[in-house]
Amino acid sequence: MKSSNVGGQAVLEGVMMKHKDEYAVAVRTPDGTITVESGKYESIVKSHKKLLHIPFVRGIFNFIDSMVLGMKTLTYSASFEEEEEKEITEKEALKREKMDKILTGIITAVSFVLAIGIFMVLPYFLSDLLKTVIPSYTVRIILEGVIRIVIFVVYIWLISKMEDISRLYQYHGAEHKCINCIEHGLPLTVENVRNSSKEHKRCGTSFLMFVMIVGIVLLFFVQTESHVLRVVIRIALLPVIAGISYEIIRLAGNSDHPVVNILSKPGLWLQGLTTKEPDDRMIEVGIASVEAVFDWRAYLKENFGKSYPEQEENKGIPEMQEGTP
Repeated sequence: MKSSNVGGQAVLEGVMMKHKDEYAVAVRTPDGTITVESGKYESIVKSHKKLLHIPFVRGIFNFIDSMVLGMKTLTYSASFEEEEEKEITEKEALKREKMDKILTGIITAVSFVLAIGIFMVLPYFLSDLLKTVIPSYTVRIILEGVIRIVIFVVYIWLISKMEDISRLYQYHGAEHKCINCIEHGLPLTVENVRNSSKEHKRCGTSFLMFVMIVGIVLLFFVQTESHVLRVVIRIALLPVIAGISYEIIRLAGNSDHPVVNILSKPGLWLQGLTTKEPDDRMIEVGIASVEAVFDWRAYLKENFGKSYPEQEENKGIPEMQEGTP
């Protein structure tokens, strides 16, 4: 299977898809139509794009870019709920857009700090409390990794019980199903997408699982007696861990080798929590987002030798409104 290099994420009542520098957000608006906004995303290292092609380095910047674009598109999708509640003037809209950018930056920074505290520092201190019972530092590193995974899984499970998050996970499933559909040589129709898998080896959930596993392995080679240095090392290793994890995910997306498939299993199992089966209306949104950034017909012709001329494959999809942010 050759990767289409299409990726994305679920947003509120919608799906964001990205291919190369192009991205599109398709949202099911309160009136039932699908609105598609498309544009180009400039990487945070736009003046040094060579960094995005260096193995183990590119993963660090791709991770940051995905967080920035993810927050931007999530904020955009949330705006439809606000518009339904109250009509605003153009001046107010510009003011709100500026405020949204500031809030997005603050939320991203705070989320990053909290994630480090909860998923990196806390597991270390919890495992260190057991040093009188478990004197082996090596065993405690493994225990720390297990605690980290347990905290992450419990967190994912708890938030999945929220109604809004549950719908978000359905759109996450729609995103995966659309990508799996075309990467398995099928035309992008509602029926084909519905019958495709909701798990995908290039998912961000799998990436985070690899981050936790790779972190355990790397810590075996870095040991110190200082508690402060242990915490600092764990934080300092994050870019290295992210870089390695990205390369693994990249390999997984382009290979069906048995060993790669086995390594991908934990992440795919975890996706059982972060993805849910979407309904056909959600699938329609996913299809609209893909078609705004990716020529799947050309992809199928090049990789599977199949030709699908433009026709009314998805004629049941409601009218779409297009624009550029």
